[in-house]
Amino acid sequence: MTAEIRSLEDVRRFPSGGAGRLWSATHEEIRAGATADVYFVKTMEILRHLGLQDTPVVAEIFPSRPGILAGLGECLELLRGRDVRVWSLDEGDPFAAKEVVMRIAGPYSAFGIYETALLGILSSASAWATAAREVKEAAGPAPVICFGSRHLHPAVAPVMERAALVGGFDGASSILGAKLAGREPTGTIPHACVLIVGDTVTVAQAYDAVVDAGEPRTVLVDTFKDEAEEALRVAAALGPRLSSIRLDTPSERGGVTPDLVREVRARLDQAGFSHVRIFVSGGVTPERIPALREAGAAGFGVGSYVSSARPIDMTMDLKEVDGRPIAKRGRIPGVTPNPRLKPR
Repeated sequence: MTAEIRSLEDVRRFPSGGAGRLWSATHEEIRAGATADVYFVKTMEILRHLGLQDTPVVAEIFPSRPGILAGLGECLELLRGRDVRVWSLDEGDPFAAKEVVMRIAGPYSAFGIYETALLGILSSASAWATAAREVKEAAGPAPVICFGSRHLHPAVAPVMERAALVGGFDGASSILGAKLAGREPTGTIPHACVLIVGDTVTVAQAYDAVVDAGEPRTVLVDTFKDEAEEALRVAAALGPRLSSIRLDTPSERGGVTPDLVREVRARLDQAGFSHVRIFVSGGVTPERIPALREAGAAGFGVGSYVSSARPIDMTMDLKEVDGRPIAKRGRIPGVTPNPRLKPR
């Protein structure tokens, strides 16, 4: 168990170097304050010297631009057991630029060292949820699955996938990301499987044999042959048991275009396989989705658009100190009214 960092001496004693461990912070290290900016530890040293460490304060967190709130659960978990009261928007709520999304009241010593972590949690998770909402609004009723874990450090990939679900995605491919959100992971098969076996139809038949009967059969069809040809071969082999084919044509071959989707859809329909849906992945963005849907795409796998979302800057300001309204220059002293905040 990592001891809580309360002084500069604790900072000096904290082990240096990354040998024998992953470089990501553990839950215990985050709770201990090891991910805090050191100036918050210096602040506590000064306040203790002056006998002011337990001064009651009210802090407010607000964003730099509009978005969708995510990360609330982690923030509340970080503050659990602390002598604080918290108000916030609901997770998944939209927020405006500079709208107060969270308010914390209590002795500064109870939560001051967590400012870095709280802002980082909300900044990243809200950005991912916001990007996911943009995708889902473009996709409408078509299901969207998050494929973004491969673009992030594995320590934070589940956080991103959970945020995508908060933003409206219908599923997540990473095991932990889905499980933490109370879901089952969703995914098809990778090109690696087809490359090892050497034939898409053989893979499809084996897939059909080994997965649970209730799981939809979705088969990747762009590894070796023309996508339309491979889709027809797989559909003929699996018949009514085939739920979808997945198009993930690489950029070297032009990617998945509306014309490709339209051709595959037409050929499947002409061959009597109208029940087979077309699932598209690979560089999918909100801008590309409408044309792909119009061409016949019925579902999407989206990764980098969400995982690469620019963080939404979050700021924490003290607005009351010892019951007195206060603020830095440029900000209005005192608690900012927001009737949307709920007690937690």
